[in-house]
Amino acid sequence: MTNFKIHQALQVQQLHSGPGAAPHDLEGDLASLRGDCARMAPHWAAPDRIIALPVSPSRIHGVTVPPASARLVDAMPEYGD
Repeated sequence: MTNFKIHQALQVQQLHSGPGAAPHDLEGDLASLRGDCARMAPHWAAPDRIIALPVSPSRIHGVTVPPASARLVDAMPEYGD
């Protein structure tokens, strides 16, 4: 959906400042932006956390890890010996 008010303001601005110029603040300040975000947040609700289950190594195929990366991960105390 096109916001004609903003579209017209951009056209006027381009006439006065030339093509490629950065747009000026058309709607207000940071407080109004934060208010807009707060009103829109319920529309973008995050899904419930999805917990990944372990996968059998036999089901993992087609993955190639370079030897240097494998050595790096092996050297990490969290993953290596």
